[in-house]
Amino acid sequence: MARLVLKFGGTSVADLDRIRNVARHVKREVDAGNEVAVVVSAMAGQTNKLVDWCRQASTLHDAREYDAVVASGEQVTSGLLAIVLQDMGVNARSWQGWQIPLKTDESHGAARIKEIDADFLIERISGGQVAVIAGFQGIAPDNRISTLGRGGSDTSAVAIAAAIKADRCDIYTDVDGVYTTDPRIVPKAKRLDRVSFEEMLEMASLGAKVLQVRSVEMAMVHGVRTFVRSSFDDPDAPQVGAGDLPPGTLICDEDELVEQQVVTGIAFAKDEAQISIRDVADKPGVAHSVFGPLADANINVDMIVQNISPDGKTTDITFTVPETDYQRAIKVLEDNREAIGFQNLEGATDVVKVSVIGIGMRSHAGIAADCFRGLAAKGINIRAITTSEIKISVLIDSAYTELAVRTLHSLYGLDG
Repeated sequence: MARLVLKFGGTSVADLDRIRNVARHVKREVDAGNEVAVVVSAMAGQTNKLVDWCRQASTLHDAREYDAVVASGEQVTSGLLAIVLQDMGVNARSWQGWQIPLKTDESHGAARIKEIDADFLIERISGGQVAVIAGFQGIAPDNRISTLGRGGSDTSAVAIAAAIKADRCDIYTDVDGVYTTDPRIVPKAKRLDRVSFEEMLEMASLGAKVLQVRSVEMAMVHGVRTFVRSSFDDPDAPQVGAGDLPPGTLICDEDELVEQQVVTGIAFAKDEAQISIRDVADKPGVAHSVFGPLADANINVDMIVQNISPDGKTTDITFTVPETDYQRAIKVLEDNREAIGFQNLEGATDVVKVSVIGIGMRSHAGIAADCFRGLAAKGINIRAITTSEIKISVLIDSAYTELAVRTLHSLYGLDG
């Protein structure tokens, strides 16, 4: 017998037929003798509709009322799934985030989980009842509903799994696991049986859309073994895969990996923008004069490249920001032109960040050199580079995205 948290995303619960299919997955685990809690998202498209209604009602809407509106999608799904499960003879009850309670901070619309009182949930599920929990929501210190930001149901599920000390958190989605890269670009991409928390965190933050970044961070901190699998698999099919697990990808501690490949996957992010500041006086404090105002405006900066002129008097600074913040970043810099003292400001949005990821890179030399050589052989120019122990990221022209991904995927022996 195991204690499981099962999370189902919007496409998995898009209509009543799919909710019935989800219920069959849940019943299979109950019939196997497992203790089960379920976390659900809103039906596909519903949250977007609710967000649009808030924007139409007022462009400057109250964040607390926004949360009251957008959290209703998960309430509907949790109630419908509980009804279907009861109709199938499964003892089930729906719960909203505030009823557990899942306590958050006061940041309405992008709240962070502070505490979960797990005693209530443990009592319910250990007594044989399936708890169907509305994801994405909790209760703030002002005693009002709060939401965790888009994709927050993943975070809800991992947090609840940590709180009830679940053996595993199964994330059911519209893909059957984590792949070495996007199969739509590289048909030879392979599904990974296991991937470390660190690798998945890099993949999620660098373009892979399988899991929300915060959910992976939480899983890593609390050691929650997380399993990505497809909700569209037949619930009655044999649950046999690699390592006594069903088909899918287990995200776990590094010591659970049977073998460590040098490179695990290739990720890419198209939502990048490049900004270059030319001919800035090279003196102490110039970097702060550039990045301080951007930080004050809550604009995240990623890749940074600085080039000093031959005479040592001026410098060029190039960096990347999320494409959604590009225009705002340009305005912040223009507003601070006099304090920074730059001569020219340039930018581009036709760029993409391609990343090579793998924990095996820690102990292998030459990975970066292979990357640069492979891209150069295809005539792909690198605009900027950033590295860590387990990743190499390069910024290139977006027109070369697919060529770069395919080249690197093949170069590191990831083709199936």
